Amino acid sequence: MTIDRMLIRVAGFMVLFSVLLAVFHSLHWLWLTGFVGANLVQATFTGFCPLVKILKKTGMKPGAAFD
Repeated sequence: MTIDRMLIRVAGFMVLFSVLLAVFHSLHWLWLTGFVGANLVQATFTGFCPLVKILKKTGMKPGAAFD
């Protein structure tokens, strides 16, 4: 598995998790959804993503997007 695929997977789980928490606990959890989305958008412009740095340190291989 590459960093690109893991990034998409983690972001998807975070969005689903925060939406479920917003439905069943508090609407304030939607801030997490917004943060994840904003981070994905800024990563497309800058190429910087904190999760990518962490995954590179674990030895995971980069894909085409994060060489």
